[in-house]
Amino acid sequence: MPAIEKLQTEFSNLRSVHNTYGRGPANAIKFGIDDSTSDVVVVTMADGCDDASQIEVLTRLVERGVVVAAASRYARTGQQVGGPFLKGLMSRIAGLSLYYGARVGTRDATNSFKAYSAEFIRQVGIESDKGFEIGIELVAKARRHRRPVAEIPTIWLDRSFGVSNFKIATWLPRYLKWYCYAFGPKKATSK
Repeated sequence: MPAIEKLQTEFSNLRSVHNTYGRGPANAIKFGIDDSTSDVVVVTMADGCDDASQIEVLTRLVERGVVVAAASRYARTGQQVGGPFLKGLMSRIAGLSLYYGARVGTRDATNSFKAYSAEFIRQVGIESDKGFEIGIELVAKARRHRRPVAEIPTIWLDRSFGVSNFKIATWLPRYLKWYCYAFGPKKATSK
């Protein structure tokens, strides 16, 4: 691909990969995580909604010991600009209720823009297989496994091109599964 070849002259560690796990966001995210050779993996959407300048800060938080570092639209000074009203409202309610009720460490568990400890992911695994629920799954697992989660505020801007693949009716039950899981009992810590 000419665009990647051009970027490789500037970024020597850039490589092209082909997702062999199948279609859909969960498979793309899982493939990227599994194919990574780094101790920290960052998930960001390709539609330009996330602030790529925050990747370094999220990465440093994981390097300092948290297993999930979340970019939060609902943290103080965070913001969501645009997007469907109902989707935003449901995300905000889920995020804040998980933060205050389950004490998950972020007000925005549903946002996909996060950095993760690769070791933590290997330990707990990823069960999600269809939508974007991996973000809430790993936050819920961090809480149940007594592992630290941190957040930084972010300003999320609705896409300026393309069409969203978010399928609320199809994926809502999957989000609800992990939402409920987050409120479950914490796992015993190993000595």
